[in-house]
Amino acid sequence: MFLTITTTGGSAARPATDLGFLLHKHPDKAQTFSTSYGGAHVFYPEASAERTTAALLLEVDPSALLRRGKGKGRGGVPDAALAQYVNDRPYAASSLLAVALRTVFSSALRGECRAMPERAEEPLPLTIEVPVLPAKGGPALVARLFEPLGWRVAAEPVALDERFPEWGESRYVRLTLDGELRLAHALRHLYVLLPVLDDAKHYWVSPDEVDKLLRFGEGWLPAHPEQKLITSRYLSRRWSLTRQAMERLELARLAESDDVEVEELDNAVAAEAPEGAEGERPTPLAVQRREAILAELRARGAARVLDMGCGQGQLTAAMLKETRFTEVVGVDVSVRALDIAARRLRLDRLGERQSARVRLLQGSLTYTDARLKGYDAAVLSEVVEHVDPPRLPALEYAVFGAARPRTVVVTTPNAEYNVRWETLPAGHVRHADHRFEWNRAEFADWARAVAERHGYGVGLVPVGPEDPEVGPPTQMAVFTLAPAGGPGRHDTGTTAGTNADDPADEPAANPADTTTGTTAGTTTDTEKDQEAAA
Repeated sequence: MFLTITTTGGSAARPATDLGFLLHKHPDKAQTFSTSYGGAHVFYPEASAERTTAALLLEVDPSALLRRGKGKGRGGVPDAALAQYVNDRPYAASSLLAVALRTVFSSALRGECRAMPERAEEPLPLTIEVPVLPAKGGPALVARLFEPLGWRVAAEPVALDERFPEWGESRYVRLTLDGELRLAHALRHLYVLLPVLDDAKHYWVSPDEVDKLLRFGEGWLPAHPEQKLITSRYLSRRWSLTRQAMERLELARLAESDDVEVEELDNAVAAEAPEGAEGERPTPLAVQRREAILAELRARGAARVLDMGCGQGQLTAAMLKETRFTEVVGVDVSVRALDIAARRLRLDRLGERQSARVRLLQGSLTYTDARLKGYDAAVLSEVVEHVDPPRLPALEYAVFGAARPRTVVVTTPNAEYNVRWETLPAGHVRHADHRFEWNRAEFADWARAVAERHGYGVGLVPVGPEDPEVGPPTQMAVFTLAPAGGPGRHDTGTTAGTNADDPADEPAANPADTTTGTTAGTTTDTEKDQEAAA
């Protein structure tokens, strides 16, 4: 297997021989490295200030492949054993060459160069040539994979036999890539896409391959138009690993769109289970809130329901216990929260009929999502207060303007009730990640304005013991889509079963110590999990 990397010098201060520093391989030396499947040789066919070419030659040892693959290839990949010693594949770039790239140019892949750190950060004029590259999908697929990354692509099909042109073309191409990119980025593209084009790997694909894919795909894979194909092929079409990688890539894309760190989005899971407040709490407020929500959904005959910002799946689980809810979809931006929800719901153990009733989707509630259209009802339980106020119009449109369910139930803390929490310092919100907390008038104004803008009626419902001075601990708005051409209805109401003797969700003495931050679409603060401590 053979690959060359060529660059040209722009000036005396930037000679082409800098490529030797960036690859950590001296142009005046020919070096050999051992790999699991043969020897990798690095040498420079040309090295001048104007033009320098580094070559990687991998000599495959078919006997070593056979011994490691036990004659049939690990993971059942027939190509891995190279058809027991001999065929054309030892001369074609594949995952073997990708592994050699990572072995020989590991520092360059990481973008590290102690001698010239600033040069490693600069784009270089690069030409990469691979004489024989398997391309399942042909030259068109090669272009679709490399052109979005900034490469000019020339993929020339290789004839089966030049002496017999009537035999047609093989599945191999002669590849030339030209572009101005950082060397580290170029090597990462090759490391991921060589086995993708081959659509085969010579080794068993384990879960740690997901981490490799995301590490070497950082910065380019989340936005690549062929992301799904790349992910599936790189992970040898193992659907469980592909799904895991796609969820993490979507999280990376959302984080980049919101200009935040991934950890800031994927933080819906508390570091440890929240502790309950002291004293008797026979009916936690979290339970009262769920019962109030379920009562409203029952009253409106909702069968297909979205749990938007489902967190760890408590409300989703409660709905699945009632056969009246024929489809329940939990949506959250946090992969960790969805993993916990899947375990809570025991999705891997559900029977066919029950599993057909529930789905968990990753997504941000501040983005429109065609998957969420057409449902009877949507619930945003303790979600809106986690959204930065400038993003509220986006959430509003995504739910009421785009998804547009017939009923929308929204619950949020009542800021006026905070004075009744003895452990909550004056002026503080109940939990560290709350961007705001509305009093009753503010919540009513927001709810009525949203209803007016989108053609809904709205009713305001207290949840929990209602204090004569400061109202209930939780406030709920129930939006009902008005008939076409009809006016919306704005009223207040009550819900059976929402008045208990004692509140249950008393904040901790230091809310920041008991809650991890969340963002739009997550609901896993201690308010939602108190039943665990009740």
